[in-house]
Amino acid sequence: MKNSKTNVESLYSWIDEITTTIQEYVNETYLDSLIYAQECIFHCTPTINHDEQLTHKLETLLQTTSLADYTVEEIRKANQLAILKGMKGSTQAQHMMTPETIALIIAYLSNKLMDEKKEIRIFDPASGTGNLLTTVFSQLSQDKEAYASEVDSTLIQLGVWNANLQKQQIEFFHQDSLQPFLLDPVDLVVADLPVGYYPDDVRASRFELQAKEGHSYAHHLFMEQSLKYTVDGGYLIFVIPEFLFESDQADQLKKFLHEHAHIVGLLGLPDTAFQTDKQKKSILILQKKGRHTTTPKQPLLVKMPSFSNTNAMGDILGQINNWFQTYKKRS
Repeated sequence: MKNSKTNVESLYSWIDEITTTIQEYVNETYLDSLIYAQECIFHCTPTINHDEQLTHKLETLLQTTSLADYTVEEIRKANQLAILKGMKGSTQAQHMMTPETIALIIAYLSNKLMDEKKEIRIFDPASGTGNLLTTVFSQLSQDKEAYASEVDSTLIQLGVWNANLQKQQIEFFHQDSLQPFLLDPVDLVVADLPVGYYPDDVRASRFELQAKEGHSYAHHLFMEQSLKYTVDGGYLIFVIPEFLFESDQADQLKKFLHEHAHIVGLLGLPDTAFQTDKQKKSILILQKKGRHTTTPKQPLLVKMPSFSNTNAMGDILGQINNWFQTYKKRS
């Protein structure tokens, strides 16, 4: 039996070879070629009539490997490597992916928050390539309904095929996530918040967190929109910029959160995970206020050690486990 790392690498090499073969024949970026490669892999055959030479090459390549020989996790990780390769060549700032380690921490926290529920509805309003949502989805053992929204046409196609290849049933909305959704409230929201200004001042004016002057912060509006589509007592886990509560609109945000949510936890991600101080991020856990919800006596406040320090990570996870035991026992 090949080890998991070898499986992931060999599967990635296959996906990459199919993608680069397509790229040689079509005048597209690696990411756009990858979308077509994923489609061919999913259907086990070329799905568009190109010239005979490309079709023959793809048919030959598609016969050399079968996804049935790989686990869902191996498929997700190999796909992730291909997307990361494409993003290195991309000039678009929004073409970023939630790192694997951060996605796994959010999946772990989701498990802790949802462990007493038999059925879960999950939503990611900033789904991108779907890596965060598919990671959480694969780690939760309950019956699940999952929803995702993404405005970027390249990213949403990558997200759809990412979910399809993993055989995950996720419903995607291709829209501006700050527009209304045809979506009933969910139990859990997970999102790596897009950081920056939101350009549509007319749309922003319908939010409590609109800026008093100038453009509103997109990451603030995403938090408000997410709370709107969460059930009372439901949870939200956000990857946030470390400066979130120190910006010029922070007082307005704090007041809004105090009215609508309980701050359950704040986990500072390790400094080593980011190249500059400006890029540093944290994980914020909220609970939407409801009739029977209460503020934790002591929120979960931790600074995560370097992901490569396994002993320190073990200690922190032990502390988090103990905290959750106390949190679940509260009246």
